[in-house]
Amino acid sequence: MLYAILCYNDENITDNWTAEEDAEVMARLGAVQQELAKQGKLGPVARLQPTRTAKTVRKSDNLLLVDGPFAETKEQLLGFYIVDCETSDEAADIARRLAAANRGVGGYEIRPVGVFFGNAQGA
Repeated sequence: MLYAILCYNDENITDNWTAEEDAEVMARLGAVQQELAKQGKLGPVARLQPTRTAKTVRKSDNLLLVDGPFAETKEQLLGFYIVDCETSDEAADIARRLAAANRGVGGYEIRPVGVFFGNAQGA
């Protein structure tokens, strides 16, 4: 089963990391990623650009494109991992390892992923 592990953090903190601090966090996360890749569990990984660069299409009678995600929280979605796990407990264990590599505020949300290809659905 595929799981998305969504990475949340406070952009006010992460945007102010020095290049060295950012590199240290990325190196620790990279070590976890390499281990998962060797196990055949790692799918796509993405680091999203800051929310100030985002656009959102709002649904109503007319589709409206607006700047930003307008998150109402202190933490923003900064990126995600797709992992292939036997159970949600295994996905939670991976999220714990990622959290240990990237200490601080925020969290890692774990969600099962349904994959859709045209009219066929896989999971």
